[in-house]
Amino acid sequence: MLEIKDLHVCVEEDPSEKILKGVNLTINKGEIHAIMGPNGSGKSTLSKVVAGHEAYEVTQGDILFEGESILDLDPDERAHKGIFLAFQYPVEVPGVTNKNLLRQAYNTIAKEQGREELDPIEFEDYAAEKLELVDMKKEFMDRSVNAGFSGGEKKRNEIFQMAVLNPRLSFLDETDSGLDIDALKIVANGINQIADEDRAVVMVTHYQRILDYIEPDYVHVMIDGRIAKSGDKDLAVKLEDQGYDWLSDTASVSVNGEQN
Repeated sequence: MLEIKDLHVCVEEDPSEKILKGVNLTINKGEIHAIMGPNGSGKSTLSKVVAGHEAYEVTQGDILFEGESILDLDPDERAHKGIFLAFQYPVEVPGVTNKNLLRQAYNTIAKEQGREELDPIEFEDYAAEKLELVDMKKEFMDRSVNAGFSGGEKKRNEIFQMAVLNPRLSFLDETDSGLDIDALKIVANGINQIADEDRAVVMVTHYQRILDYIEPDYVHVMIDGRIAKSGDKDLAVKLEDQGYDWLSDTASVSVNGEQN
């Protein structure tokens, strides 16, 4: 589904500020990946670059989605293809309701993908089913996007948006940060119900605790703009116990765990 090849990225306004320094990663349908690492290692940058954030410039390498390069595509074009990014810090959009934003987004993507668009009544019924996944009340549909929401409500709203838009590939950028245990369980349950054999999920996280509720197929550790090591859930447990000091910043391990 996604193949990242030797990806090098800098900040567009300052080409000397190199953030990603040769990332290689393959993600297949039906897989759940977790990306961990210390602050400043490039985790969030990677997710933003895949989504097409304009603040970054790809200086080397390629990103292939379902076999085609997406480097020349704008963020909305990538979304039309089925790429979704849940933000670490969800933005408030006063005056725009969840219902209107999501119906417009859903129908735009459906049109681009050759699927049937939904009228307001059909969409409201469809969205009501998705609200149950994240334990949100119907009233949330009529509220402005994230305006006045608690931190936990904003993160649940991101997963609700993911459920409604039904993307092929989802990057979740620290969706677990700032959540208490109850909210974490609700978010994790929603992700587990959305994930299936035709879709892939990539979770960017600092902590192992969300992996107690969502079992990843692979765990990757980013250090200094590279994937330094990959493994299974046991790697996350080891990181929780020992931190990152034991990892070399020059190590590179492929997705299947073989040393390069």
